[in-house]
Amino acid sequence: MGFWDHAEALRRVLLRAIAVVGVLMVVFFVEMPYIFDHIILAPCRGDFVLYRVLGRISGDSSLLPGSGDFHVDLINIQLASQFFIHMTLSAWLAVVFAFPVIIYLLWGFVSPGLYEEEKRGVRAAFLAGNLMFFLGVAVGYFLVFPLTLRFLADYQLSEMIPNQISLDSYMDNFMVLILVMGIVFELPLLAWLLGRIGVITRGLFDRYRRHAIVALLVLAAVITPTGDPFTLMVVFLPVYLLWEASAFTVPRAPATH
Repeated sequence: MGFWDHAEALRRVLLRAIAVVGVLMVVFFVEMPYIFDHIILAPCRGDFVLYRVLGRISGDSSLLPGSGDFHVDLINIQLASQFFIHMTLSAWLAVVFAFPVIIYLLWGFVSPGLYEEEKRGVRAAFLAGNLMFFLGVAVGYFLVFPLTLRFLADYQLSEMIPNQISLDSYMDNFMVLILVMGIVFELPLLAWLLGRIGVITRGLFDRYRRHAIVALLVLAAVITPTGDPFTLMVVFLPVYLLWEASAFTVPRAPATH
């Protein structure tokens, strides 16, 4: 194929990807009122799944953040915020859920130029990358964001200053935390790629494991500054297991004689 033939093939791939995103965006736009009430705003209510689990664990104790009544009322202070959030969230969800299809279409474009061994490696990386991204999104939605919301919504510098949480503030934190967790869960894939090209070895993880534990504990404390050790460990353990999984994907340095 010549240059213009490749350009035409790429154009068809991009048009299909745009079409997939467009269709999903329309679907999400139509279903957004239901999605907003039952999924996006679910962490604002005390019957959210994480709060119920923590409530069962704590019983009558008020030690854990999931126990007791909890409810967050959002307010809208910008005239066009609800419309723009409706549009942008529909587009954001469309891109996130279309991501595997987009990568698959791009894979169909580049795969004819790869050797069979390269295809196997890219195929495995594609499946692992998608799985880890959506796993990170799930951890962000079901664990990190609810705990963060629970703490910040109840935190008061003074009783004379009631918390009134705006819709824009809620959505900014919701999308950023969940997207960040999705990206963080790509760490094993990044470690595998860096290990394959010889940038890092497993010895790096062994040497800095104690440093990583301290840093991850600080990160978990920043994400969920609730003060109780249970919540800290709930956030710390998945991130630490991610670190260990990253170390497992990296080969050891060859022995020197």
